[in-house]
Amino acid sequence: MSIAFVPKRGQGTVALPPSAGALMRTFVKPRAVFSKCLGFAACRYDGAIVADEFASRLRAHVAAAPVCPEMEIGLGCPRDPIRVVRRGGRVRLVQPATGRDVSGEMVAFASRFLASLGEVDGFLLKARSPSCGITDVKVYGGPGAEAPLGAGSGFFGGAVLRRFTDLPVEDEGRLNNIALREHFLTRLFAMASLRGVGRRGGMRDLAAFHAANEWLLAAYSRSRMRELGRLAACAGRRPSANLSAAYRRGFARALARPPRTTSIINVLMHALRYVSAGLKAGEKAFFLDLLEKYRAGKAPLSAALTLVRSWGVRFEVACLMQQTFLEPYPEALAETFAFRAPAR
Repeated sequence: MSIAFVPKRGQGTVALPPSAGALMRTFVKPRAVFSKCLGFAACRYDGAIVADEFASRLRAHVAAAPVCPEMEIGLGCPRDPIRVVRRGGRVRLVQPATGRDVSGEMVAFASRFLASLGEVDGFLLKARSPSCGITDVKVYGGPGAEAPLGAGSGFFGGAVLRRFTDLPVEDEGRLNNIALREHFLTRLFAMASLRGVGRRGGMRDLAAFHAANEWLLAAYSRSRMRELGRLAACAGRRPSANLSAAYRRGFARALARPPRTTSIINVLMHALRYVSAGLKAGEKAFFLDLLEKYRAGKAPLSAALTLVRSWGVRFEVACLMQQTFLEPYPEALAETFAFRAPAR
């Protein structure tokens, strides 16, 4: 099976406007798998399409591979709903109205599809779907049971989680939490950028990638940052394929869990030192107040990052602007309104 990633607005990279200057980032376009019902096609069990605002914005910045596992195994649209059922220690995927068990078909399809993907950077799947859900799928004690026993992952979503343990995998429901959304986007674009380095293959490129991501890694895990720094320093002294693979595994694992708010603030305070001498007292006070609002869950991280980045442009601090931490993903995807408190 050949899976087509569908680029939007150009190929390969997302270029910022020329007026932004040489200090602004360009982005390798992530390759992302979407549940097809998230704005691509009316393929829900009831014939509906899901109009998710964030998924719609994200599609413009990625090469997307949309998929509807239920349609792919021939269930049709509209269709009788399916559900996850656990009986006697066995978990099955059944269609109560018809008595059909589609567990085997779904497992086989998921295996074929995921094996055919090649290089991919992340997944955005449908929440609560018995096929695509990743965390909150209702699990029943039988096809006709009225109340669920608990919650788990869907058959396709679970296969994604097991196969792609180092990649960002989320559903559109969880991404209503802005902290989780920022974490997802950071990982998605970081993994795409690292994939671009691997495609070029140069060891100097890997060292440059690490240098540009040091602050980002410091916000997530200083110990991982140091470990990866030692790997990057070995560029040219180890077989390139082995080094690149080891670095990719370590980098993905470093970004696996959301960073602590205090760690992010520490990196922002470090960035402030590069421009502090040129700032007025009121500007510094405004920034420190913004950090306290972020700490309290009353302002998004993107607000502080944008402010520091603007000072980098203003004072032409190239070493500051080269840090991906200050612009981990395209500004068009950053949140400044409708903020929800970060997960603690």
